[in-house]
Amino acid sequence: LIFMFKNKTILITGGTGSFGKAFLKHLLVNHKDLKKIIIFSRDELKQFDLSVRFNEKKYPQIRFFLGDIRDKDRLDRAMEEVDYVVHAAALKQVPAAEYNPFEAIKTNVIGAQNIIEACLNSNVKKVIALSTDKACAPINLYGATKLCSDKLFISANNMVSKKRDISFSVVRYGNVMGSRGSVISEFFKQKKSGSINITDKNMTRFSITMQQSIDLVMWALKNSIGGEILVPKIPSYKILDLAKAVAPAAKINIVGLRPGEKIH
Repeated sequence: LIFMFKNKTILITGGTGSFGKAFLKHLLVNHKDLKKIIIFSRDELKQFDLSVRFNEKKYPQIRFFLGDIRDKDRLDRAMEEVDYVVHAAALKQVPAAEYNPFEAIKTNVIGAQNIIEACLNSNVKKVIALSTDKACAPINLYGATKLCSDKLFISANNMVSKKRDISFSVVRYGNVMGSRGSVISEFFKQKKSGSINITDKNMTRFSITMQQSIDLVMWALKNSIGGEILVPKIPSYKILDLAKAVAPAAKINIVGLRPGEKIH
């Protein structure tokens, strides 16, 4: 993998999100021979904060591209001279997607197609798109948009001419522990009040650490040939058990399912 990245350029969509920041740090520590790492996201404040943390003098290989994956022209410009793309940008909040359905579609589905077309119009060699366990037999709109996105990335391999050396693959995993908006972070906030809200006492979730998610993406970059949906074997647990582990003395309130929420 070290040889594979030598003098190469990698672009991360959603590069200022939880995964993007952790993945950037991993690349800077372990792959110093990368030519460029492009952080593509729409949040100028997060980009500024990240540029302070990883300043240009110390890390001259980092580039910050302000842009939205809904904007195909901006993606076309961002993809110039890029070798690898890791697509982590998405609208991920289940209740927000239920309330603003077409906004989720514009980012998660149309944005995915924009990335595919921008990659096909450039010299990108490999694309790894991040998915979610909610895309498996989806009952909420977020899961449905990610299922559509997965189908688009997998079928993009059919559009590749024999002259082009490019592949599209998907990695699909569960909730990332401690990421922004994760249930663990929420429980630690609620713990201070002496009570924790859970939606259903039978609810279970798949869980993965941030490092495991990075390792999976790195494995996919090295080993994928195009057309795979890579699903790691990871444990699931009861949310009630998690709440008791975080705050054993707290009162448990059962508040009912949120819109579009699965029990398992």
